[in-house]
Amino acid sequence: MNKTTLYPKIEHDCQWYIIDADSKTLGRLATEAAKILVGKNLPSYNPSRNIKNALIIINADKIVITGKKRFDKFYRNHSGQVGGMKIETFDELQQRRPGRVVEKAIKGMLPKGPLGRQLFTKLKVYKSSQHPHNAQKPEIVNI
Repeated sequence: MNKTTLYPKIEHDCQWYIIDADSKTLGRLATEAAKILVGKNLPSYNPSRNIKNALIIINADKIVITGKKRFDKFYRNHSGQVGGMKIETFDELQQRRPGRVVEKAIKGMLPKGPLGRQLFTKLKVYKSSQHPHNAQKPEIVNI
């Protein structure tokens, strides 16, 4: 009897991509970034495989959001202690840690579980246009 394999074994080298977030909408940037991290931009896409793509996002402090979310959207963080809930608006978090807003948006669009946590480690977000990954020769992605 012939053996069949569910998914063919395709070796894929780690490919680095870079996205400039200057004047990009947060949600649209996050969906494109999640697609790249999961590997949906490649013909060898498999929902259960770590494709090992890495993504660099620069100019995270210049991200744009629509509507009144700047003042109405809240980010919650709990320390684990009684009464340890800290709530910040989008504007406050953007001023304090500009990359955190982009990270949280992308993390919410990745798969839940061990694979999603593994994929999230391949995301690098920087608030300015300077980054230390020039040696990886990242491919520029236009959104």
